[in-house]
Amino acid sequence: MSSASPLIDRFARRITYLRLSVTDRCDLRCAYCMPERMEFLPKAEVLSLEELHRLSLHFIARGVRKLRLTGGEPLVRRDMIDLVRALGRKLGDGLDELTLTTNGTRLAEFADDLAAAGVKRINVSLDTLDRAAFAKLSRRDMLPQVLEGIAAAKEAGLKVKINAVALKDINEAELPSLIAWAHGAGHDMTLIEVMPLGEVEGDRFDHYLPLDAVRRDLERRWTLTASDARSGGPARYVDIAETGGRLGFITPLTGNFCDGCNRVRVTATGQLYMCLGGEGRVDLRAALRSDDPDGALAECFARAMGEKQQRHSFVIDKPGGAPAVSRHMSTTGG
Repeated sequence: MSSASPLIDRFARRITYLRLSVTDRCDLRCAYCMPERMEFLPKAEVLSLEELHRLSLHFIARGVRKLRLTGGEPLVRRDMIDLVRALGRKLGDGLDELTLTTNGTRLAEFADDLAAAGVKRINVSLDTLDRAAFAKLSRRDMLPQVLEGIAAAKEAGLKVKINAVALKDINEAELPSLIAWAHGAGHDMTLIEVMPLGEVEGDRFDHYLPLDAVRRDLERRWTLTASDARSGGPARYVDIAETGGRLGFITPLTGNFCDGCNRVRVTATGQLYMCLGGEGRVDLRAALRSDDPDGALAECFARAMGEKQQRHSFVIDKPGGAPAVSRHMSTTGG
């Protein structure tokens, strides 16, 4: 596929990072992410692996250098590793990095295959090391499988970063020990503020924990030094002298980072969302399946760059507040 002009939005931000969801399905039911009785997409609406590959090639041709596979849980999709292998062949040929975000439940099975396909690092979502708390939060008793998967990933040579959503009165008191555990095992870690995406059974206001407060607490405990490390995403990092590790903060509510946005998201049904916090989308599936997919996709990309908003409008400031957008994170792609 011949190269074309780079993707640049109307605010002169160059899009070099694609988060591509391969499924909205997940084998966990984390309370802040989705309801227990989540209604997943009909499989007929989901792009085939071949379509996901073709779409990725179009993005790479337009200047995307980093591609992250997401879900749902990407490793629950049958034959997903075939897509990883196919995309891995673009590393060094337009693509700088191929990675994924996973809940870790199936990492023990796939860690070696991921490493062999060219994946160098992964993010694993893990909010607690307490088995009972994990089972309550995720509604599944699968912490042993996750820890086994993380160990397998490390053994396979993958660099693991632990992602934890900071939740008031749930894992708030455990965050220092979770950070110390991650750093002790050689893993970087990132804390994330809970985001108002989709309806869930509880009220997110009850568990919203601003990360500026968390950072102040950590500074009373440890020596935090600002780091210039960047992972290509929104996290801002500090080094912790006492643990010898790196800690990131993703702060969509207390520290808006939209000015430097370099990413877009594509759902498993081929909907291109220019902003996680916006409803605006462009239908790439229809373009892919049209008589002139190259021309239709070019039109879609032009429209998307013209419509990408300047910033999101996330806010959690009162009990009972409605989500910023109606769709769940698992639908958009984590």
